[in-house]
Amino acid sequence: MPEFRFQGVKPGGRTVQGVVSAESRNQARKLITDLAQKNQFKVTDLRTRTTFIYRVRRGYEKPVIGEQKAFSREEVVQALERMDYKVLSVQRKFLDVKPKPPSTEIVTFVRVSADLIREKLPYNEILQLLSNDIQNKTLRETVRDINNDLKQGKDSEQSFIKHERVLGKFTAHMLGLASKSGNMAEIYESTAKFLERQAEFKKSLKSALIMPAITMFILLIAVIYYVAYIFPATAELFAKLGQVPPMTAATLQLSHFLTRNFWWMALMFLAGGIFVARFVTTERGRFLLEKYMIKMPVIGGLIHKQNIEIFCRVFYAMYGGSGENIDVIRLSAEACGNKYMEHQIKTIAIPMMVTQGKGLTESLAATGVFTETAISRFHSGAETGTVRATALQLANYYEKETGYKLKNVIDFVQVIVSLIIMVVMIALTIVSSESALIHPKQPGIE
Repeated sequence: MPEFRFQGVKPGGRTVQGVVSAESRNQARKLITDLAQKNQFKVTDLRTRTTFIYRVRRGYEKPVIGEQKAFSREEVVQALERMDYKVLSVQRKFLDVKPKPPSTEIVTFVRVSADLIREKLPYNEILQLLSNDIQNKTLRETVRDINNDLKQGKDSEQSFIKHERVLGKFTAHMLGLASKSGNMAEIYESTAKFLERQAEFKKSLKSALIMPAITMFILLIAVIYYVAYIFPATAELFAKLGQVPPMTAATLQLSHFLTRNFWWMALMFLAGGIFVARFVTTERGRFLLEKYMIKMPVIGGLIHKQNIEIFCRVFYAMYGGSGENIDVIRLSAEACGNKYMEHQIKTIAIPMMVTQGKGLTESLAATGVFTETAISRFHSGAETGTVRATALQLANYYEKETGYKLKNVIDFVQVIVSLIIMVVMIALTIVSSESALIHPKQPGIE
C-alpha cells in the first residue's frame, strides 16, 4: 500500500509531520484532513513515497546503478552522500509498476517461514534469508521493506498490512498478528495451509470451468462459421434443383440472418462483454456477482462451502490469540473471499453481538450465509466451550467434502460438454445429409 508523508503547522507555530498508508492520494488526503481537524493543525505539504533510480560512484570504482524508495530526491542524495558515494544522478522512476507476485511465490514464502520458525530460527534472520533467495522482484522488495520496518521497531501488524496489495489482505493480517500472538508458528502454519488449499481449489475450479468454456466457445465459433459461410454455398445450389427440406430451409434462413446482422450482433456482444467485465470489477458488481455465485446450481454450493471453510480456518487460527473475538470474526469475514458473506457478517452478526449482546451462533445464523451444518456445529461448540476446536473441525470437514465433490463436478462437466459436442455434430450431420432428400425438378415443369 502506498505511503504518504504530510507536514503541517499548529496554531502555535509547531511543526507536525507524519506518515499514512492509503490506497490512493485522494484517500490519503481525506485521512490527513480528518487527522488535521482532530488534532487542530494545517496541512502544508503532502508527498508520496516513490521509487528513485540513482547512479553513484565511490572513488575510481565503476559506477553503480540502483533503486531507492523515498519521499523526495533530496532524501536519496543525502543518504547516498552519508555513505561516501559521489552522486552522479538521481531520477524519479518513470513507470513504477509492480505486478502482483504469483500466488505460488507467496505460498512458498509463508510455508518456508513456517518451517524455519518451527526450527527456532530468529525471525529477522528468516526474513533476511528469504529476501536474498526470493526470485520475484516485487515480493523480494516487500520482504526487505518489512524486515527494515521491524528492525526499526515499527508495529509488526502495520508493517505487513501496508503491503496487503502484494501479499493479499488475509495473508498480511495473519502474518502481522502472528508476532503479537503467543502461537506464531501455528498461525504461520495455518496461513500456509490455507494458501495451499486456496491455490489448489482455484486450480481445480479453473479446470472445471475454464477449459469447458473455451471448448464451448470454439465450438460456437465453428458452428457459426459453418452455418453462415460453408453451408449456404452448397444448400443454395441444391435449392435450385428442387424443393428444399425443412431443416435445410430453416438453416438457410438462419444463415442469411447471421450474414445480414453479423457486425451488429458482434458489436452488441462485445459491448455487453466489456460492460459486464467492467461492472464486476466495481464494489457493487463484485458484491452482486458473489451474492448469486454461491446460489448457482452444482458449482455454487462448492464455492459457498469453500468460503465457509476459509472463515472457519481463519477463525481457528486467530481465536483467543489476537485479542477481541469481534476482531477475529471481522477479519475472518474479510478473509473468506466473498463480499456478500463479508457484508452480511459485518452488518448483521457483529452488530447483534456488540449492541444486542447475542451469542455467536445466533448472530451467525441471522446472516443467512452459513449452512445448517455449520450453525449446528457452532451451537454445539458454544455449549461445550470448544468453539475454536469446532471451527477447525468444520474447516477440515468442508475441505474434504469440497475436494471430493469438485472431482465429481469436473467429471460431470466434461460429460456434459462431450454430450453437447455430440448433439451439435449429429445435428450438423443430419442437416448436411438432408440434401439427399432433394428431388430435382422435371425439365419444363415449374
